[in-house]
Amino acid sequence: MSFELFTSFFSKKAKMLCFKVANHAISLIFIKTFLFIMHIVIIGPAYPYRGGLAVYNERLAKAFEEAGHTVEILTFTLQYPKFLFPGKSQFVEKDQAPTYDLSISRKINAINPFNWLKVGRYIRKKQPDIVISKFWLPFMGPCFGTILRQAKKNKHSKIISILDNVIPHESRVGDKVFTKYFVHSVDAFVAMSKKVHNDLAQFDTQKPRLISPHPIFDNFGAKVDRETALTHLKLDQSFKYLLFFGLIRDYKGLDLLIKAFADQRLRNQNLKLIIAGEYYTNKEQYLSLIKNMS
Repeated sequence: MSFELFTSFFSKKAKMLCFKVANHAISLIFIKTFLFIMHIVIIGPAYPYRGGLAVYNERLAKAFEEAGHTVEILTFTLQYPKFLFPGKSQFVEKDQAPTYDLSISRKINAINPFNWLKVGRYIRKKQPDIVISKFWLPFMGPCFGTILRQAKKNKHSKIISILDNVIPHESRVGDKVFTKYFVHSVDAFVAMSKKVHNDLAQFDTQKPRLISPHPIFDNFGAKVDRETALTHLKLDQSFKYLLFFGLIRDYKGLDLLIKAFADQRLRNQNLKLIIAGEYYTNKEQYLSLIKNMS
């Protein structure tokens, strides 16, 4: 599904939803975006931050702008403190900026409550029709929840959260409190999967919500044929390849995949595993497992 189809799907599902929920006025925030020219603010990761969340917000903003709406992205001055970030860098290289023109402002400090109030007042004065916030980690609950509460005081802006996760993959102290605080600041939800949609019921059962699968990213260049790709990567064309791609975290099950490849039923399939990603965990445990399974 492309981002254009995502917005179309989003619209059609919203029209159905507005007849199913008691609070008709709030449910209409899902469909107003596609009936009128809107001013939309997106808060969350964006350039110069890296990762799928940033790319998603940028691509979503472009889709809305192509539909005729005005969009402003408010991203971070500080997203994670260094001691909470296990990776090499939170930022993309300069040559990896979005190729399309977007309004991106760095305003949000994820650990400064005074900043949250300031950003919330900024949005409140702007009076956007819609404020969209991705939610993926309870750590962001206090920051986003406070910003959104301030923004809503203008009695005009409606808040939609696009939920990647409600229950985190790796639990920490305070998760439920932070998530509950965030959820209570939102008017309606778009869940990326059925599981996330179901998880939301642990925190809210009344507000409008719908499921809309994650669109397919289309901003990583043109597709190339297999032979060209293998030649470029200097890979043996006589083998088939399975790609594990992305940040390596323990919850993603790479250890299970490595063990599966050691099974005799796969060893005889002329199949190789490519692991391409940055380790956000102990690298040695995986290297040791690969050595033992070989």
